[in-house]
Amino acid sequence: MIKRKGRSVDESRVEMVEVVLPNDANPLGNILGGKVMHLIDIAGAIAAHRHSRGHVVTVSVDNLDFVHPIRVGQIILLQARVTRAFHTSMEVEVRVYLEDYVKDVRQQTSSAFVTYVAVDESGRPRPVPPLTVRTAEEKRLYREALERRRRRLALAAQMHQRYFEGKRRQVGT
Repeated sequence: MIKRKGRSVDESRVEMVEVVLPNDANPLGNILGGKVMHLIDIAGAIAAHRHSRGHVVTVSVDNLDFVHPIRVGQIILLQARVTRAFHTSMEVEVRVYLEDYVKDVRQQTSSAFVTYVAVDESGRPRPVPPLTVRTAEEKRLYREALERRRRRLALAAQMHQRYFEGKRRQVGT
């Protein structure tokens, strides 16, 4: 068996920054939730690309809450990093912050765990390198990722069963 060389969390780190402009906002002047989700997926995918050194596809996003609004003229800052690598999938944590440079304030507004699968040129899953964790926080996130994955897979199986059973009943009716 060939042992794959691990990659560190730092090798996957991403920081993205944008100014919130009026075309990204709702009538109240807050960034659209869909825009935040889009940016989360981009930051997370870049982290997964860096770790896997190849193409990735988004598989799931855990709960996403919008705790504080980000207003037009403020900065949205996203920080992403791989928290665990499995055989072909990776869990990536993405934290979202607002930065108000006028008031000199930085505040976390959202966070999510996003799962990506590495794929080859034909779109088939391919193995990813293991993740090397060093700090206490990286080790904690790494341990907790296994439980998050178990919950995620159990929920997905339950939802898929409901969805596909409902589709079969509709077709057979």
